Amino acid sequence: MRIQIDDKDFDLLLEYDQIKKRIRLIGIQLNLDFENRIPVFVGVLNGSFVFLADLIKEITIASEVTFVKVKSYNGDQSSGVISDEMDISMDLKDRDVIVVEDIVDTGKTLKYILEKIKAQKPASINVCSLLFKPNIIEEEIEELTYVGFEIPNDFVVGYGLDYNGLGRNFKDIYKAVALKK
Repeated sequence: MRIQIDDKDFDLLLEYDQIKKRIRLIGIQLNLDFENRIPVFVGVLNGSFVFLADLIKEITIASEVTFVKVKSYNGDQSSGVISDEMDISMDLKDRDVIVVEDIVDTGKTLKYILEKIKAQKPASINVCSLLFKPNIIEEEIEELTYVGFEIPNDFVVGYGLDYNGLGRNFKDIYKAVALKK
């Protein structure tokens, strides 16, 4: 199935049923790994809000949720400049923190967020990302513990991910179609 967002065409990459099944498995693992603890899920806005909403429904242990918002993208390219738009409003000292990301590609934005969290001296930090592009990672992210899907270096939209602010509402995930020259 092909969709169009703004000036780009996208083909189906992951169907919602696949995503849902994978999230259920991640939720089971998190429930086991954090049994008898009360983790704080830190959603990275805006992209992670759909993933975090579905993930938290699978969490059966006591937990809390907060958000952080940074900006590094301009259209379909990283600007290379990371700016804070909304800081974490919760004290994370001595807490078990699970950062929830929509996608990890170069790792630069995530590294920036992790440094801010580490400054608060949490008990532990883990990263849970729906998507991971291992072929383009530039920063080592030791905390990347839970990954939904490894994908190639395609620009993707849907399920919270956007292109110029559009496409977050699609329940499936789509990859940009390479234009033939």
